[in-house]
Amino acid sequence: MRTANGGKYKEAALVNDGVFAIRKRRFCNNSPSSASLLGNYCRNLRNDRLLTIAESLAMKLDRIDKRILAEMQANGRISNLELADKVGLSPTPCSRRVKQLEESGVIDRHVTLLNQAALGLNITAMIGISMDRHTPERFATFEREVRDFPEVIECSIVTGQAADYLLKAVLPDMTYYEEFLLGRLTRIEGVTGVHSSFVLRRVIAKTELPLEHIDHIRRPERATPAASAARRKPRS
Repeated sequence: MRTANGGKYKEAALVNDGVFAIRKRRFCNNSPSSASLLGNYCRNLRNDRLLTIAESLAMKLDRIDKRILAEMQANGRISNLELADKVGLSPTPCSRRVKQLEESGVIDRHVTLLNQAALGLNITAMIGISMDRHTPERFATFEREVRDFPEVIECSIVTGQAADYLLKAVLPDMTYYEEFLLGRLTRIEGVTGVHSSFVLRRVIAKTELPLEHIDHIRRPERATPAASAARRKPRS
């Protein structure tokens, strides 16, 4: 969402704090007072307002953008020439669109996916973690420690369970897992409970995000002069 309007920068930063960091810095202008105002604004917005902002961002993607994203999710090494041919563009406009998708944060980053089994990582563990106290300090300590564990490839705060965190870890065998659990994970300050489940077989394992929902977001009707005048006309 490119705009010089400060308010829109402010709202876009709420959707994804990491993705829109550049816009947030522009709004804050490196000023502690403006950063504080932005923080207060973020905390006071309702969830339905956030949804409206997310929808407006999604509506910026057209059919060609979706085709570009689909092709790049399926093959991250696709050349610009091949991509342009697949989506029906010449190379220069195609490259420009990809750059815009990267700068806007829709394309987060480019990575290489490795074969877990080929590397001998035969165990995938889903680990629920319970904390003794629900304080910012406790959570910050845990997140700082677990971020340094290369075996943990996902860590999320969850609701609806007894656990506070849900980790996804990949490990070579049960002996390694036991050492990881008892030697490192349970030694983090504040951890009081651990519940582990192990994946027997992956039924679906994909990295592509769905794009079909973008077509189902209702576009606002463009106001015409006649319609605007009708709305302003007082009722008799």
